[in-house]
Amino acid sequence: MGVPFYVSPEQVMKDRADYARKGIARGRSLVALEYADGIALVAENPSRTLFKISEIYDRIAFAGVGKYNEFDTLRIAGIRHADIRGYSYSRDDVTARGLANNYAQVLGNIFTHEMKPYEVEILVAAVGRDADEPVEMYHILYDGTVVDEHGFTTLGGEAEAIGQHLQTSYAEGLDEAAAIRLGVAALQSPEGTDDLAADDLEVAVLDRSNGRRTFRRLRGEPLAAALQTS
Repeated sequence: MGVPFYVSPEQVMKDRADYARKGIARGRSLVALEYADGIALVAENPSRTLFKISEIYDRIAFAGVGKYNEFDTLRIAGIRHADIRGYSYSRDDVTARGLANNYAQVLGNIFTHEMKPYEVEILVAAVGRDADEPVEMYHILYDGTVVDEHGFTTLGGEAEAIGQHLQTSYAEGLDEAAAIRLGVAALQSPEGTDDLAADDLEVAVLDRSNGRRTFRRLRGEPLAAALQTS
């Protein structure tokens, strides 16, 4: 009987991480920026029906990059978890941190135990009822690592180059339109090519001034107006 082929655990984990990172990098990028009244989420996405950005609960949004069917499966699972928890206990018991921890456990288990890891990065973002409550942005990586982001974050594609652009351009206290324009400029920064048009973008905000349902998607004229420089 032949000797079984041996691969060290360290090499297995490295190969899985490289595989996931390559798959994520092939996709288009997404940025999230904190502004005066909430969070702006801006993604390069020409599709009108396959969304990267969605509402999960009253003040919580989900965003994903990478393989669509994989992050959409996670989105649906998050909505179900939030609905059940909110119905069984209280709406206040549904938190972005709790959802992020659940996603981290799922992605960590898949990365460790399954043959193929998920090729995704996801973001769980939330705003409070007023400006005194902190904004939350939890960036969850393909292996279940959770990063608590502040100010802005970038997912997928050329995230490093986009992040460098935001490091030099981002400032606190932006209004909604300025945050969206900065997000679009950051998405364009790695290539330095033609401007992204409204039809190439998916944009949504969590705006605490909207009341309980803070999630709002921008399309058509509202998005075109936000992209116009004053």
